Amino acid sequence: MILPGNWSAGLLGTRLAFFVAGVGLAAWAPLVPLAKERLAVDDRMLGLLLLCLGTGSVIAMLSTSVLNARYGSKPIILAGGLGLAIMLPCLAIADTPVRLGATLFAFGVSLGSIDVAMNIHAIELERDTGRPLMSGFHAQYSIGEFTGSAAVTSLMSLQLGPLFSTLVCSALMTTAIVSAWPGLLAVGSGQQGPSFVLPHRSVLLIAVLAAITFLVEGAMLDWSALLLVERELLAEAHGGIGCMLFSIAMAGGRLSGDAVVARIGDRATLMLGTLPIVTGFLAVVAAPVALIAMAGFLFIGLGISNVVPVLCRRAGKQKMMPAGVAIAVITTVGYAGILVGPAGVGLVAHMFGLRLAFGVLGALMSIVTLSARMMMTDHR
Repeated sequence: MILPGNWSAGLLGTRLAFFVAGVGLAAWAPLVPLAKERLAVDDRMLGLLLLCLGTGSVIAMLSTSVLNARYGSKPIILAGGLGLAIMLPCLAIADTPVRLGATLFAFGVSLGSIDVAMNIHAIELERDTGRPLMSGFHAQYSIGEFTGSAAVTSLMSLQLGPLFSTLVCSALMTTAIVSAWPGLLAVGSGQQGPSFVLPHRSVLLIAVLAAITFLVEGAMLDWSALLLVERELLAEAHGGIGCMLFSIAMAGGRLSGDAVVARIGDRATLMLGTLPIVTGFLAVVAAPVALIAMAGFLFIGLGISNVVPVLCRRAGKQKMMPAGVAIAVITTVGYAGILVGPAGVGLVAHMFGLRLAFGVLGALMSIVTLSARMMMTDHR
């Protein structure tokens, strides 16, 4: 049980952890077109390289719930955050496919570790405070995504180069995660019960929906800049603007998400996201000018914003599995979307073009939000 006097410190530390994870992942997105050009690879090979990030994430997630039960989430969050800060500049200078793949793998390990640990920490805080907090925490992740993509895009627009741009982000991430350390609580340490059980069908349902959502979010980060550049809607140095706007909308939706959930509930919150998602993807794939595409990214971010927080909350509320193990299942299966997503998008883009690939992503995301009723019924 977390003492009330520690809530404020725990809230701040958890928010900083989510922020760091968002900065690290989104700072990589504007570097994707540069990496493709530097290595002279096609969409299919780029997708396979991006697969290394998902592989590292999944491997880390499979072990994090066990490590969390023994050591608590605090050291895992610190290690993951510092790992992201160290590996990010290496992504900007990797000069062969093998080196980039290895660096992406290590980057993914750090990302997977901090992702599971910070969500376990967040679930415990939400449970002990007795009020919705997940959307607010994930808003910090989105704010971090905006900060990371905006910082790298802006610095590269000033011709300061990818290495310098990522070093700035790394310094910010290191400062934030070190500042978070004193407030983080040893949530999960000494946890009672099994460290792993077979996933219950209700948890698996949430996990599948999370996998689709992570696939779409990951594709927005990895491929949005390339879509805008290849369609000649934006110059290469400004390709990260789409991801930046997507992150802004995600943050805005999540900042108000806890209040929305408290008022209308999880199911209605999910289903309300369908219309902006469909509208946004139609705008992105059909936009004749950059302005319409930018509006599309805003709509997509707003529609998707509260899906993952709701899914994590449902995982924390279910009684069929230990909460820490359920979160690990959700994030592991969820990140399978990132594991297969980049390669899948790359394959579809190679065969039919990025516009059709993004259309498929829109259809998949609509399935998730429209499955809200089935998910809630399965949890009764």
